[in-house]
Amino acid sequence: MRGVQEKEKLKKIRIEVCGIGKRFVRRFKKERKNFLEYLINPILNREKSMEFDAVKDVSFSVSEGEVLGLIGRNGSGKSTLLKLIAGIYTPTTGYIKTDGSVVYITGFGWGLKTKLTMKENIYLIGTIMGLNREEIDKKLEEIIDFSGLRAYLYTPVFQFSSGMISRLNFSIGIHCLEHKKPDILLFDEAFSAGGDIDFQEKSIKKMEEFIKEGATVVLVSHRLDLIEKYCNRVMLIENGKIIKTGSPSKIIEYYKNFTKKRDRNLKD
Repeated sequence: MRGVQEKEKLKKIRIEVCGIGKRFVRRFKKERKNFLEYLINPILNREKSMEFDAVKDVSFSVSEGEVLGLIGRNGSGKSTLLKLIAGIYTPTTGYIKTDGSVVYITGFGWGLKTKLTMKENIYLIGTIMGLNREEIDKKLEEIIDFSGLRAYLYTPVFQFSSGMISRLNFSIGIHCLEHKKPDILLFDEAFSAGGDIDFQEKSIKKMEEFIKEGATVVLVSHRLDLIEKYCNRVMLIENGKIIKTGSPSKIIEYYKNFTKKRDRNLKD
């Protein structure tokens, strides 16, 4: 047991998050009751703003080869935290250190240009992820087949449903990863793509390949079965803060009880 603990200590820290906070500004206009109010009081038409903290004083580290799960309700700050690690957002406070190449994959269609066709987006995202045209040419058929969207190859993405966008985004990202061999892999709700069970299972098998190769993985998902099966450790996030960390089974059970208690309080 002691030997295992010492071995764990020697593992390289791939992600170090220290005192991270992220503040956003939400802008809005006060609703007018009628056009007369608009004429009488033009001050009401001025845009107002309100600051809010999506992530608050979060600290943790992730070791080489570890699979960390982030769970919590919608709006709790999970995706914001993942985007901070990926470098998509800049922290308002604190700092993040990553050791190795980082790749972010989401089921939300991040990075796709809706006016471009499916094929044009494949080449665009592939290029952003570091592949040249010849390398994308070699991956093209795999990406198309995996997505199951061959009939829409020359269709502008703005005509796609949200499920189709998720499938395309994941298919491009996961196949480009095979070229990059990332050290750190960030999955943001990537396995709810399109609500298609067969596609989800294909996607999960692809993730398994990278876990077996030793990539450090941070997984955000509402699918608690995946969190429990693949993660070494789980963090529960609520209102931008980590409220509990531990083994998958313990944190998932705590989360279920926490959710039931919160729902009862809302009803009361």
